Parts: sequence; C-alpha cells; structure tokens
Amino acid sequence: MTDTKTRTRPAAVILTPAAEERVAHLMGKAPEDAIGVKLSTPRRGCSGLAYSVDYVTAEDPMDEKIETPGGTFYIDGASVLYLVGSTMDWREDDFTAGFVFDNPNAKGACGCGESFMV
Repeated sequence: MTDTKTRTRPAAVILTPAAEERVAHLMGKAPEDAIGVKLSTPRRGCSGLAYSVDYVTAEDPMDEKIETPGGTFYIDGASVLYLVGSTMDWREDDFTAGFVFDNPNAKGACGCGESFMV
C-alpha cells in the first residue's frame, strides 16, 4: 500500500495585509456581477508587460484562485509564470496610491515604472 500525501501548493503571488484590505475595499464597491479581482500581465508599455488589476465576472478554470478575507483574488493563468514568487502590496502616500509588485522574475523595468520585462 502506498502512502500518498497531498501537499498544498503555495500561491503564486503573496498579498500583503494592505493588498488584502484593498481587495476587500474593491469588492465592497464592485459591480453586482463581479465575483472577484483579477491580476494579469497584458503586453504593453516600453518594456513589454504591465500589471493590470480588474474586476472579474466569470471564473476561468485556468486562473489561479486565492481566497482572501475580503474576497476572491484571481491570477490570470497565462500570467502565472511571470508572477511566481511575487509579493503584491498596496501603498498610499500624499501623491500616489496603487498596487506595488516585488517580482523576482522581472529582469528590468521601463523608466516610468509602467511596464517590466522577464
């Protein structure tokens, strides 16, 4: 008899408490049909890829799903390889507010910080 153990796979992206709070805030004012918030890396900017966070209205079985206290967070299935090991934070100061990513896969970024390359 073989003893098989199931190991839980760690999430591709770690959300800081501030990022989780922001997801909860977004879900609190989400459109009625939104089921969560989704992170993807569309091709744009001068370095090639950018981070995009949007509401999602339908679950895609290829997406990674992370349950947070404030709502469901999805990672686009095609973007996971670019994001594995990343940390997503929410930062605000007097002049800006937004999600900030610490991505060990990024090999460079454009000067304005709009996009990154792997």
